[in-house]
Amino acid sequence: MAARPVANARAGGGAAESACASPLGAVLPEGRIRPGTAVSTGGDMPLLLALAAQASADCAGWAAVGLPHMGAIAAQAAGLDLACGMRIDDPGRQWAQVLATVAEAVPVVLVGPLGTVPDRIARRLAAVLRRSESVLLAADSWQGAEVRLRVVSATWEGVGDGHGLLRGRRVRVAATGRGSVAASRYAEMWLPGPNGQVAPIHSDTGRPHGLEPAAAATAAHQERPALRVVG
Repeated sequence: MAARPVANARAGGGAAESACASPLGAVLPEGRIRPGTAVSTGGDMPLLLALAAQASADCAGWAAVGLPHMGAIAAQAAGLDLACGMRIDDPGRQWAQVLATVAEAVPVVLVGPLGTVPDRIARRLAAVLRRSESVLLAADSWQGAEVRLRVVSATWEGVGDGHGLLRGRRVRVAATGRGSVAASRYAEMWLPGPNGQVAPIHSDTGRPHGLEPAAAATAAHQERPALRVVG
C-alpha cells in the first residue's frame, strides 16, 4: 500500500459555495450527507466526485481508496481541493484495515469497487464511521449505506448535427435509503455542468426545480459556455 498526495495545486476556490448551492441537497436527508454514514453512487464517477466536493467543502481533508482511474483534473473541476486529498490506488488484500485506518484520519473517504463486503467487515467499518464521524462515499453499491444514489437517465448536450462542443450532462438522480429517504426521491441537474461542477436546472421563471418524486418540469435551455475538457 502506498499513499500519495493528489496534487500541490488548490482547486481554485468556491468549493464551499458550490456545496451550499448543490442540487444534490434535494435528495439527501436534511439536504446533506450526515457525518458517520455511508452513501453509494451506483458506479457514476461524476456523481461520486460531486458528493465528495460537497462533503469536503468544510473539512480538513479527504482520501480516495481503490480508485486508480479517478482523474485529478476531473476531481478538481468537480470542486475537490486537491491539496487536501490523498490517494491509495491499490490498498491490497487488507483493504478493510486500510479503509478503517483512513476513516479514522480524514473526514471524507471515497472508495472504489473493492469486491463484496462481508457482514462483519461492513459492521466494523460502520462503527468506525460513527465513532470518527467520517463520511464514506462508495463508487459502487455499499452494504449499510444510509442513502443509495444512482443516475437513472443522462443526456449530454451541446453537440448538434455531428459537431460542436459538449456543454454539460443533464441527469436525473434517484435516491433511496433508510428513515427519511425510505421513499424514493428524484432530482434533475447538470452533472457535470458547464464549469465541471454539479449545477441546478432552471425553469422559465429562473427558479431551480427537480425535487419531488413527480416528473420534473421542462427546463429552459440558456446559452452556456463550453464544457472544459477534464480527462
